[in-house]
Amino acid sequence: MESLQKNSRFGEVIESSIEILKGQCHTLYNCPPLGSLVRIGDSVFGVINGINTGSIDPSRGVIARGQNLDTEDQIYEDHPQLEQLMRTIVNISVIGFREGTIVHQYLPPLPPRIHSFIHLCSSNEIREFMTSVDFLVLLLRSNDRVIDDVIAATIKQALPSFEDPRAFLLNAARYISSQLPADVSRVSTIIKRLPMDEWL
Repeated sequence: MESLQKNSRFGEVIESSIEILKGQCHTLYNCPPLGSLVRIGDSVFGVINGINTGSIDPSRGVIARGQNLDTEDQIYEDHPQLEQLMRTIVNISVIGFREGTIVHQYLPPLPPRIHSFIHLCSSNEIREFMTSVDFLVLLLRSNDRVIDDVIAATIKQALPSFEDPRAFLLNAARYISSQLPADVSRVSTIIKRLPMDEWL
């Protein structure tokens, strides 16, 4: 698998709505990890909230091929056509957009167009977008059953981009607590997934 570089294009939109996008990666398995901040086109921002790899043709499921082989790599070497028959899909939660030089941390007025390119955000873009953590409210309100893992992953993925990761981490943790004052259990679940011991 190729290594994704910051600010690199890795896929394009194949389904689009105001709050949720589906993107197909240009190379099988080559996608950012859960929680990564991505830019769609020139102006819309989102985070990876799910990753799936499977058959391009839903009527022809993937079958096991490695019973008599020693490594997974041998399967792909013996069946090079597999990379053309499968695809990696990412689900993206939209969390904001850029309007001129101003970044908004709420849903855009229109969804991105189909075939808009999807880029992994650079460290500069991450710092610019996450100067405020108000975007977290969009994720906290999601009905996705794994959204708490996505929230924690988003914060963890962003930490290395900040000169003061500790300040960003504390700010995010406080914001989550302030948005869920009556749900101590959920706050605790999210906080436990954060690298508090590493940065505090």
